[in-house]
Amino acid sequence: MNSNGADQNIRIGVFVCDCGMNIAGVVDTRTVAEFAETLPNVVAVVRNRYTCAEPGQNEIKRAIREHRLNRVVVASCSPKIHEHTFRICVAEAGLNRYLMEMANIREHCSWVHQGDKTAATAKAMDLVRSAVFRATLLQPQTEPVFPVTPATLVIGGGVAGIQTALDTADAGHQVYLVEKSPSIGGIMAAIDKTYPTMDCSI
Repeated sequence: MNSNGADQNIRIGVFVCDCGMNIAGVVDTRTVAEFAETLPNVVAVVRNRYTCAEPGQNEIKRAIREHRLNRVVVASCSPKIHEHTFRICVAEAGLNRYLMEMANIREHCSWVHQGDKTAATAKAMDLVRSAVFRATLLQPQTEPVFPVTPATLVIGGGVAGIQTALDTADAGHQVYLVEKSPSIGGIMAAIDKTYPTMDCSI
């Protein structure tokens, strides 16, 4: 680690999104990007009009290759909307998908502080700084794969359970039907006749 707190092994790229005017109409994204350049471990900063669009994603991939990035921070909208998009993007560039962090500067800044651009911009810088420092702590992760037994367990041997078991078996799956009573049929087994045909319930 050098004198300014930067870890020589961590190379972070920060991508600041204008989101059209959704963010840039309130937040000074140019100032946010310039601020990001001063943060420890940040070696590349890119500002895009729409980072989630294909050109924006291509910028991320290109920066990962050119600057040998091993962490990515995207300052844009809510992770609920595009976290999956950016995880796939960094993975396609050869980076572990869990080495990506997001800062929500749209919902948390521009949308809630429209009357105060200065405060919105300052808050956006705080969120980006937090995301950069979180990114330094990220570790590659793998998603475990577990074998799946192609069989279905149906609990309850009433009419619904019996029909479910039959439909599932017709679809080609092994079915195990479990019923706590000595016989299946549930409530229908205790009824003499059914309305409106008055047929035998069994």
